[in-house]
Amino acid sequence: MTDLGAALVDDDLRLEPLTAAHRPALKAACAEDREIWPLYSVSWDPDHFDAQFDALLARPASYPFAIVDGGALIGMTAYLGHLPGRQTVEIGNSYIVPAARGTGLNRRIKRLLLDRAFAQDIRRVEFRVDMRNARSLAAVARLGARRDGVLRAERVTWTGHVRDTALFSILAGEWQG
Repeated sequence: MTDLGAALVDDDLRLEPLTAAHRPALKAACAEDREIWPLYSVSWDPDHFDAQFDALLARPASYPFAIVDGGALIGMTAYLGHLPGRQTVEIGNSYIVPAARGTGLNRRIKRLLLDRAFAQDIRRVEFRVDMRNARSLAAVARLGARRDGVLRAERVTWTGHVRDTALFSILAGEWQG
């Protein structure tokens, strides 16, 4: 068995365990789309980046990754809330730069994460998406995830918005890779 947080590789695409060394490049990547952050629970814009970066690295039961494509850091993603006894993990905190969106890269990233999770005896992978984020809702559905429901007024975001969150899942036996 491989460690859930170990690097993942697919040709020129690497998901590297996120470290302090990634901070400058990830900060620059997150600054490429300042308009997206109101759709996220927390902001990774330049004004909030450092606090969020530190919080993510300190978050228990989580495995954050830097997304590196062709040698350039283009985003981040993470396994969140991994509790081995539950055999469940969430994939979230995902962001890729605008130029990489719509290229099929997100599917490759999620395939790596899902393949690893199910190889680690995870039986359920969850995705939580703001109901306002149409692009992410569609992307998760294209993966074959089932919408389990909507968690109404589930959290208050950094903007003060009371967020409804769509909960999706894929079970190990459903994953087609």
